[in-house]
Formats: sequence, C-alpha cells, structure tokens
Amino acid sequence: MNLPKNLASYLCFFFATLALAQMCHAQNSPQDYVNAHNDARAAVGVGNIQWDDQVAAFAQQYADQRKGDCVLQHSGGGGRYGENLAGGSGPGLVLTATTAVQMWVAEKADYDYNSNTCASGKVCGHYTQVVWRDSVRLGCARVQCDNGGIFVTCNYDPPGNFVGQKPY
Repeated sequence: MNLPKNLASYLCFFFATLALAQMCHAQNSPQDYVNAHNDARAAVGVGNIQWDDQVAAFAQQYADQRKGDCVLQHSGGGGRYGENLAGGSGPGLVLTATTAVQMWVAEKADYDYNSNTCASGKVCGHYTQVVWRDSVRLGCARVQCDNGGIFVTCNYDPPGNFVGQKPY
C-alpha cells in the first residue's frame, strides 16, 4: 500500500503519540503508586499499604485545585491525612507516579533511624511518611498544570510523621 508521504508521516506521528500516551497513563495508575510505596516499605520490613478510593478522591480534589498554579503547597490533609507533594516543569520533564515516589524514597539516604533525625540541612519527612508503619491507606493524584508543569500528591491514612515516633 502506497500512502502519500505526508499521510504516512502523520500516521507514524499519530501512532507514536498514542503509544506514548498509553505508556504515560500506565505509569500513573493506582497500582503504580502502591507498588512504589510497597517496595520502599518492604525494604524496611513494613507491611503493605493499600489504595483507598476515598483518600484518592481527596487527593484528586486537591490536585485539581493546583492546576492553575502548580504551587507545591500542602493542603493540610483536611486534618485527616498525611501528604507528600512532588512537582516540576520544564522541557523533557517526566514525572510519573513511580518517579515521584522514588524522589521521596531517595530521602532515605538522609534519614538516621537510630537518632530518628534527618541529616543537617536535609529533608527526609517525605520518606518517613512513605514507610510510616501505621499508614495503611493511600490515595494519589497527578495533574498537568496550566503552565505545563506536573503536580503529584499522595495522601496517607492515618497520617504519619509524629514528633518523637519512629516510622517503623
């Protein structure tokens, strides 16, 4: 079958875009968030976390509010949930569910379990929330912001990161 060059190019572009969209969606499913969390939790002997549609609805509602500005500002969890945020913008940005959780888990390098503290000048509360033993329900959302950026939020029930308590 001989197609005109511009139609063949268009079809090639169309199918490549469709494949990329499928791949991106597949990397942002509830199971992708759960798997990334449970990998980190298993590494320290903490039980699995489960997806919860009610917690996810809260996360989606808040993510939708951030579409206009993509500002990494905490929602406050409605007083019920712990929360981790990730975001960014720029050419070539690929911020999937897995990469967002991996960013939080990377803080493990700055966490000292024995003293239950973060290294001086470092942040590790995102990591400790991911592995918080009492947080057993998870809901996350990811939106593309009006400015082209990506905003990701995960909420945890019950919340973690209580002063003086170790995550596991």
